[in-house]
Amino acid sequence: MRVPLSWLREYVDLPATETGRDVQAKLISAGLEVETVEQLGHDLKGPLVVGQVLTIEELEGFKKPIRFCTVDVGRANGTGEPQEIVCGARNFSVGDKVVVVLPGAVLPGGFEIAARKTYGKVSHGMICSSDELGMGDDGTKGIIVLPPETEVGRDAIELLELVDEVLDIAVTPDRGYCLSIRGVARETAIAYGLPLRDPALLDVPAPNAYGYPVKIADPTGCDRFTARTVTGLSPEARSPIWLQRRLQKVGMRPISLAVDVTNYVMMELGQPLHAYDRNLVQGAIGVRRAEPGEKITTLDGVTRTLDAEDLVITDERGPIGLAGVMGGANTEIADHDAAENGANATTDVVIEAAHFDAVSIARTARRHKLSSEASRRFERGVDPQAAAAAAQRTVDLLVLLAGGTAEAGVTEVIAPSAPRTITIPADHPDKVAGVAYGRETVVRRLQEIGCDVYGQDELIVTVPSWRPDLTDPNDLAEEVIRLEGYENLPSTLPRPPAGRGLTRRQRLHRRVGRALAGAGYVEAPNYPFVSEQVFDQLGLAADDPARRVVKLVNPLSDEEPALRTSLLPGLLGALRRNDGRGSHDLALFETGLVFQPREERRAALRLPVDRRPSGEELAALNAALPDQPRHVAVVLAGAREQAGWWGKGRPADWADAVEAARTVAREAGAELIVRKGQYGPWHPGRCAELAVALDGTERVVGHAGELHPRVLKALGLPARTCAMELDLDAVERAGDALPQAPGISTFPVATQDVALVVDGSVPAAEVEAALREGAGELLESIRLFDVYENAGQLGEGRKSLAYALRFRAADRTLTVDEASAARDAAVALAGERTGAVLRG
Repeated sequence: MRVPLSWLREYVDLPATETGRDVQAKLISAGLEVETVEQLGHDLKGPLVVGQVLTIEELEGFKKPIRFCTVDVGRANGTGEPQEIVCGARNFSVGDKVVVVLPGAVLPGGFEIAARKTYGKVSHGMICSSDELGMGDDGTKGIIVLPPETEVGRDAIELLELVDEVLDIAVTPDRGYCLSIRGVARETAIAYGLPLRDPALLDVPAPNAYGYPVKIADPTGCDRFTARTVTGLSPEARSPIWLQRRLQKVGMRPISLAVDVTNYVMMELGQPLHAYDRNLVQGAIGVRRAEPGEKITTLDGVTRTLDAEDLVITDERGPIGLAGVMGGANTEIADHDAAENGANATTDVVIEAAHFDAVSIARTARRHKLSSEASRRFERGVDPQAAAAAAQRTVDLLVLLAGGTAEAGVTEVIAPSAPRTITIPADHPDKVAGVAYGRETVVRRLQEIGCDVYGQDELIVTVPSWRPDLTDPNDLAEEVIRLEGYENLPSTLPRPPAGRGLTRRQRLHRRVGRALAGAGYVEAPNYPFVSEQVFDQLGLAADDPARRVVKLVNPLSDEEPALRTSLLPGLLGALRRNDGRGSHDLALFETGLVFQPREERRAALRLPVDRRPSGEELAALNAALPDQPRHVAVVLAGAREQAGWWGKGRPADWADAVEAARTVAREAGAELIVRKGQYGPWHPGRCAELAVALDGTERVVGHAGELHPRVLKALGLPARTCAMELDLDAVERAGDALPQAPGISTFPVATQDVALVVDGSVPAAEVEAALREGAGELLESIRLFDVYENAGQLGEGRKSLAYALRFRAADRTLTVDEASAARDAAVALAGERTGAVLRG
């Protein structure tokens, strides 16, 4: 919500010395999110005056139309002589009043104006457009043409209110009343302790039987509907400058007088309004739910098929508007410009000021992807008591500015409702905040926000109509606390009971994150939402369990309605975005929950709110939730080691993804089994299957390696992208909770190297496993340090694997014979199991 300070001062007598920054600080202290204060015209310097076009000469021989004009600017130029100006705009004629900036002036952005020769003429200044003056869009796409009665030579800075401060407020959903100048003025008055001149306090005539007929078929969706009629509007009437400027400052574009007035009153009072061309409305106005399949063409020119839950405004023909969202094109107000194109200019209007159900409007706006200024307000809650005042204010402005006549008929259809009351102990805010405010302070603060308060120890609070967000005692306590100042709350450190630290699962989560960060990975948390199409892009089989997802009833995005079953879609999306922005050497990781639906679907139990749920109730709720194991995943692309004076560097490959899995397993104290595998998005020849031993059986817990080229193309990823994903909870269960310190021997190591020749299809892991088992307990470590392939020396389809074996005993120095015997036993078992033979 953009709030001009000049408009705010009309309702609150702020001290003349108060700046926008001062008001910002006060409102932030009161709990409003004032993001910025825009200084309009702070770098603008005159002379900027009103001029009248005397002559226009069309200059020929240029690529675009150019006009040489003489303009009367009065005595503003010091001589009284006509000002000669070159201009390329076409939307003005001789006799029009325009805005002229003279030499010596400075326009917004530091653009200095001086006499200069252009197109063969000397231009002494400029005829200005709204964009050049920083005014925003006025819809003309050309220079500003002022009303004929504007005085020549008048200061245009003052006339156009070019110097102002505008507060930009991010209004949270529970503070919908602040989507109006009235609401922000109320908060400002409270913050400064000043009285508020409420613009909604108007004399409103009582409803009578002569008003425009209205029929409400759904009082739940529309509990209040006010209709007023104004006739005899002048087709030539234009919105005055002050009204246009206020709309521009709050971020709206002036359109026509009738529409501008309804927008102005909406921004002023927070009540959305709509004006219908009375001559285009046929019969009574109605409010009902749409019939399935009904259609309406809205003001944006789009024909929409309606849903049975949509609330619509109708006449005898059918829908003429989406209630609370947007009007229909068949009753649109036609201004003077439309009349020039053959339409009949609107002279009689019916004004609608209604109150609609917030949930219904929010769903309609979302269903049709049609968010409007009106729907934003209805979704957050509009003051139902302001409807009649808003209609009256609109009538008054149309009569004043367009020469209309207000008809005596007043229609007001109201569904009966009782005021909302809340009972709250007088010391409840004290208990919530830990501060002794006292009853007098609590009562005073609640009265300042518009509540009626009765009682002593137990307060009976009647909530004002413009605060639908106040529903329970804690809401009222929050109001007292924020107005007394969050900054005044004492800061106290909590005292946790002794002996409660992180759980084993939490400690492992932290260790894994630190270990991967130490290995050069950057954590990239992602939203847990995915589209089901991503499984096709990942190349998962049709019966893959990962395709079974939990869908959200009310997703943030219709394009991602499901909860993730894998961390890879989010991580790969982050990698793609970073690569697209020029970061090509990437190593990202994420730890988080995935969601796996249970075989048996159960309805979740609704827990009580008046007591702590029992253990049985919590167990029943957990039984209805999906399984949520914690996973860890990494993705890599580009260089793993950078090139430099120290060496050539190297690209990331499948081995780095496997090593990341080993790093995770080491932190969990688990032994990871790595073998050749094939699954979904991974390249079949460069994919490792990762398993652990659980309860005596092997369980596959993840995969690592290089992704398939088809997956890279489908997801728009860099070539040779690698990835790894592990079930961290399963790895934790397979590991040892107690860290094992390494044994340190005082005896020397005996190293033996062996090179074994095997078939090219034999995995190195199988050879290593056989060597490890055959070497026995004296083997301390084994490392593959070379892979060699040469058909001429080894034979077709053969390869050589060279291993370094380290032997050590805990109680003695090994002899050469002992180390050699252990090596020979290892080679023998490897030969028996894999067909390996010693090379050479």
